[in-house]
Amino acid sequence: MAAASNGRIDLDLIALGREAVTALDGLYAAARDAVRAKVVKDGKVSAALVDLEQRATHGLAWLATYVESLREMVDYSERLTAAGQFGEIERDIVSIAFGEYLAQVFGGIPMNQGEFVRLADMGVSPEVTAAARVPAVETLIAHGNTPAVRAALVAAMTRLEGAGSFGELGLDETLNQFRDEMRKLAVDAVLPFAHEWHLKNEYIPLALIQQMAEMGVFGLTIPEEYGGLGLGKESMCVVSEELSRAYIGVGSLGTRSEIAAELILCGGTEEQKQEWLPKLASGEILPTAVFTEPNTGSDLGSLRTRAVRQGDEYVVNGNKTWITHPVRADLMTLLVRTNPEEPGWKGLSMLLAPKPRGDDAIPFPAEGMSGGEIEVLGYRGMKEYEIAFDGFKVPAANLLGGVEGQGFKQLMQTFESARIQTAARAIGVAQSALDLGLRYAQERVQFGKALIHFPRVADKLAMMAVEIMVARQLTYFAARRKDQDQRCDLEAGMAKLLGARVAWAAADNALQIHGGNGFALEYPVSRVLCDARILNIFEGAGEIQAQVIARRLLDGGN
Repeated sequence: MAAASNGRIDLDLIALGREAVTALDGLYAAARDAVRAKVVKDGKVSAALVDLEQRATHGLAWLATYVESLREMVDYSERLTAAGQFGEIERDIVSIAFGEYLAQVFGGIPMNQGEFVRLADMGVSPEVTAAARVPAVETLIAHGNTPAVRAALVAAMTRLEGAGSFGELGLDETLNQFRDEMRKLAVDAVLPFAHEWHLKNEYIPLALIQQMAEMGVFGLTIPEEYGGLGLGKESMCVVSEELSRAYIGVGSLGTRSEIAAELILCGGTEEQKQEWLPKLASGEILPTAVFTEPNTGSDLGSLRTRAVRQGDEYVVNGNKTWITHPVRADLMTLLVRTNPEEPGWKGLSMLLAPKPRGDDAIPFPAEGMSGGEIEVLGYRGMKEYEIAFDGFKVPAANLLGGVEGQGFKQLMQTFESARIQTAARAIGVAQSALDLGLRYAQERVQFGKALIHFPRVADKLAMMAVEIMVARQLTYFAARRKDQDQRCDLEAGMAKLLGARVAWAAADNALQIHGGNGFALEYPVSRVLCDARILNIFEGAGEIQAQVIARRLLDGGN
């Protein structure tokens, strides 16, 4: 190692990173064994013990997420180096990521505000912990995240403001071009109006939705044979991130079509694919997911909305809640119980339920269907509703897949894509917070100098940029696995878990940089804070997500 004139240390980040990740792999294996010892009964993982030992089990999920995140940062470094793109800003991001995340692994990983998990909580002995602190780990903790490195990163960020990102993203030329197109749409047609839409709780204009449809946003991953672009999930990440960076409501419009299309592609009959996929891809119809019920939340096995077959129709009765964009939707993917004799998820089925579009005056102009709006802090532009079904009819031919009892299985097949997409939206929201925080820190003068010249302000901005890149690379990795038809529920869950925490931290810190002005509704950062908060709740609350990851790890996931 050699010290540069600016106080930074010349580190072989790739070599050190590889050695550190190898040490973390051993540490994780020891932690998994220790946690398994806490939750195994009669040779099997006990659900009751997993619940009882949540700090240990959820801590294991977070530890595994950190290990995978740092592995992806090594891969990111190697790919950029091979492409001749690993410059100073990328080096600083990777350096800080290793320095900070390694320090947290050995000192305490924040699962949430006020909730830190430590290796001892997982049953890892001091001897095993000490053995994992190999020279590469010690070097990166000591020199990876220093004031000099953070200052250099922020200085580079100020020079790049407005360039669209801070550091190369590791995308190929085609995806970079696609990203630029989405960024232009967002800057021209979304960003100038987003805060007004939010403050007035207005719908995203249909003209913008049509423009998105013409650009292929709703048919990104739908195969070309069904009218889509036939692109991969990594393209979905790029689009979701850039649109959510302008306004999460716009970025989330694609989620509606993504979930519906994935359901139909994975579980539908050929006739159902031919009927619905081209209409989804073109934006001719807008879908909404109708799954959650007032007393079930994440416990879908307790779902009660009933659909009874009567001749050529299903008659639906029951209540749903937290349904996004249902008024203007033309198609509901409606999860119902078709067999009350089957306990839990086995009696569930999915219906493709058409409905007429409504508006604020008449939200649900459909017989047997009514509802009321749920007023929310953020995540506006589509509106949330409670819905009651009382004799609502759906053609029997619209039973997804044509076989009852497959609804939960069909829904589970969409979770990988949904969580990858949610992670991408979280990255977009976090990037929006960074954009706002950086601009305000440069413009606001206090005590004779711009806020950005105060170290604690600059440090906030540095960590935002670093964690956004870490979450982004983990999300892209999950997307690439999905595109390669590899199982990625673990990686998708990790990306969503980390991305949601990063988005909230970025929004909170950006508001702090704004000081009292950030608490004023007129400043966009107040909207970003509200939007960021939902990300740790929907598509699997953070606690549920950690539980799912932990069960997979303990049941044999690597």
